[in-house]
Order: sequence, then C-alpha cells, then structure tokens
Amino acid sequence: MNAQRLADLLAILARLFCGATLRVAEDAAPVENVQRVYIPNHSSHLDFVVLWSALPRRLRRVTRPVAARDYWQKTALRRFLSVHVYRAILIEREHVSVHSNPIEQIMVEMGDDSLILFPEGTRGSGDEIGAFKSGVYHLAHRKPDLQYVPVYIENLNRVLPKGEILPLPLLCSITLGPPLQLEEGESKAAFLTRLRDAVVALKENTE
Repeated sequence: MNAQRLADLLAILARLFCGATLRVAEDAAPVENVQRVYIPNHSSHLDFVVLWSALPRRLRRVTRPVAARDYWQKTALRRFLSVHVYRAILIEREHVSVHSNPIEQIMVEMGDDSLILFPEGTRGSGDEIGAFKSGVYHLAHRKPDLQYVPVYIENLNRVLPKGEILPLPLLCSITLGPPLQLEEGESKAAFLTRLRDAVVALKENTE
C-alpha cells in the first residue's frame, strides 16, 4: 500500500473512531487554491490527526500539520506516519536557537501548502484555551496574505487524555470559524488576542 492510500485509510479510521463531525461556520468552508493556516485549540496528540482527517481529501493533500519533532520522532512508526503519511513539518521545541528558528523552517517547508498550527504551543487540559504564542504573528507578518481559520476541537482531550497511550472511542466535534487575516498596522498583541478570541467564541457556542 502506498503512502497516499494509507493516508486515505487512516483518515477514514480516524473519523470512524472519533465520530468527528465537522461544523463549518458561514464563510469558513474549506476551499481549494487558498493558502490557509488552521489554528485549533490543543489538548491531545490526536488533534492534528483528527482535524486533518476531517478535511476533504483534495485539501488533505495540500495541508501540512506543524508538530513537535521530539514526540513524532520517538518511534519508527511515528516517524513514518509524520513524514510519509501526514507530511508534517516537524519543529524543534526544546532546543530552539537562531539556527533552528521554527518560523524560518516553516516558511521554507510550507511552500504553497496550507498548515495546521497550534498557537498555544503545548497541550492544555481542554478546559481553557491558553495564550497564543508569538510565532503565529511572525508568520502572518512574513506572509500577510495567509488566511487564519479558527478551529475548536471538542472532547478530544477525553479521547486521548494527557499521559495516556490508548485512545478511547468517544465522540468529538470540530468547528471551523470564518477566516481572519493580519490587518495593516495591527500589533502583535492585538492580532494574537483577536485569533484567540475567535477560537474561544467557537468553544462558547458549542457549550
């Protein structure tokens, strides 16, 4: 089985296992030929897998998750999946330096592809959405035409709780909000707050 067929199979299995329903707000429908950055809340190692699997097949092929190198290179299976199936951009998060700047790496590797990027940086409990890191602003500043799609993933922290290895077959949902862009003259603090508020609003609308 080649990598593309395996990717399609894993996407089907992820949707079946999590029962993930995709809710799309007005003006947020996934479209082709538009470079977007999906910015979900982060509460599980399965977040990008489930979100990526929920996208239409034609968009999965041009959407690359940004993920932690130390986690996805721990085992041969994770390395294979991250590189050959999900085509993830694996970034350093523990020993960041001038020579391993994640934003520079993302800029080079993303090309014309869309991204799944977690602006909280690390996983939370799922109860609250943490402050957004500055990297998403620097990416927007470098590529102002990018569209940022707020995403709220509900219940996935219970499917694979932090510290657990085996997932539980529970239902979850994914909500996409209207895309946002960096406005001319917008400060880093204002942009990060606006993006986070958009994700929080999606969370509040699901409660």
